[in-house]
Amino acid sequence: MLVNNAGTAQPLGAIEQTSIELWRGLMDTNLTGLFLCSRAALPLMKAGATVVNNLSVAAKTVFPNFAAYNTLKHGALGFTLSLREELMPRAIRIVALMPGATDTDLWQQFWPDAPRERMIDVFSVAQAVLYAALLPPGANLSELVPTPTGGAL
Repeated sequence: MLVNNAGTAQPLGAIEQTSIELWRGLMDTNLTGLFLCSRAALPLMKAGATVVNNLSVAAKTVFPNFAAYNTLKHGALGFTLSLREELMPRAIRIVALMPGATDTDLWQQFWPDAPRERMIDVFSVAQAVLYAALLPPGANLSELVPTPTGGAL
């Protein structure tokens, strides 16, 4: 099993305020890292293996003043869906995990006073990863969205 979980966000700001250094840093972590880890792990995986790419609800939703993050998460979803199609004949499950706001330290970067009590806790996200890993061998999900109560949609 591979869980691609690394990610970083950007400070809130319009696209014209986004420096190329910030863009490249976000790209390296959120998209290139996903590619490199997947590329390194896939030769070691056999039928029945699972890859979970922990993306974000931003992979399908756009948030204002968050263009770089939105763009890269959309790209990560495209990569995940392409990988799923490519690896389906090898019976390797690829899951796009897209939680909403999750209570992690990442919020300190751009919204320190965020209402963290209303966010999904990391335990719920971990449960969703475990759920994906324990699916029967022939089952394949394209998307998995953990809920604030710990269930999954």
